[in-house]
Amino acid sequence: MSETLFFLVFSVVVMAVMLVDLGVFKKEGAAEVTFKEAGFWSGAWVLLAIVFYVFLGYNGAMVHGIQDVAGLRAVQQAYAPHIDLGSGSYFDQVAIFQDNLSLEFITGYLVEYSLSADNVFVFILIFNSFGVQKRYYKKILVWGILGAIVLRLIFIFLGAALLQKFDWIIYLFGAFLVYTGVKILLSKEHEEEINPGDHPVVKLLSKYFNVYKRNVIGRFFVRMKTGKLYITPIFVIVVVIAFTDILFAVDSIPAIFSISKDPYIVFFSNVFAVMGLRSLFFFLSSLMGLFRFLPMGLGVLLSFVGLKMIGHHYLEQWGFGTLASLGVILGILSVSIGLSLLFPEKK
Repeated sequence: MSETLFFLVFSVVVMAVMLVDLGVFKKEGAAEVTFKEAGFWSGAWVLLAIVFYVFLGYNGAMVHGIQDVAGLRAVQQAYAPHIDLGSGSYFDQVAIFQDNLSLEFITGYLVEYSLSADNVFVFILIFNSFGVQKRYYKKILVWGILGAIVLRLIFIFLGAALLQKFDWIIYLFGAFLVYTGVKILLSKEHEEEINPGDHPVVKLLSKYFNVYKRNVIGRFFVRMKTGKLYITPIFVIVVVIAFTDILFAVDSIPAIFSISKDPYIVFFSNVFAVMGLRSLFFFLSSLMGLFRFLPMGLGVLLSFVGLKMIGHHYLEQWGFGTLASLGVILGILSVSIGLSLLFPEKK
């Protein structure tokens, strides 16, 4: 199996699960997502990520079409030169490589999924500002997130290409993440507002397309009797969601490059995290006030991965690898969630 074939098979499987999640095989009209349904699909996407983690541990070589020691060494030098494969048999070396690959995936997934919590609160803000009916939330989020995945794909492979060509960019990424993390820690909580008419995406679409003034049974396009085609407000919001997500990816994708330089692992981690974001939205929107210290925890997390990128040479010499990073990340998230539960915000 080549990289391209594996990528295509992975995409088809994810699309199939997404279609089931969206409910395209149901004949009912748009309906609000219940807390129970959101919890089920949030758990389902997490379970799929764990299954993929196990798969990579036993068959990770399939991702890059590795079939012999030469192919293994080439991939290892390109994406994981810090890993010592030893001098054992081909199967022993592949086992070491696959263990590292699966660990990088689950650590990257955890980082991306954690940072997705911020997206949830911004999506709630967007829906409230645009006055979207709750029965359209599901459709908008799924298609908006699907668009976001395509944009992230471009962003990830472009970032990987830059890292391969210019080693010093990793320090730039690291400094940016430290700055972002400190900014989150120092910023005071305040309510933000979005004026739909002033949103840059709305202005851009209104300039080049005919925008219908109201929603028409959740449709993206409307053709008038004159033959002129209009886009509806729901389509506009899908585009807003997709581009809002990519703005968040400016933080999260450099963060995951501190875990793995393999663009395929970075992309797979992003896909599982972002696809679970739709269900996470409905799940967390009901529990918004529960994790008051999580934003601070995310600020610490971003600062940590930024410092890890800046000092990666020294950390590798000291044996501070992916497993240690996973432990620190889990610790940061556990402490922030634990403090939120122990010291809830007073009403």
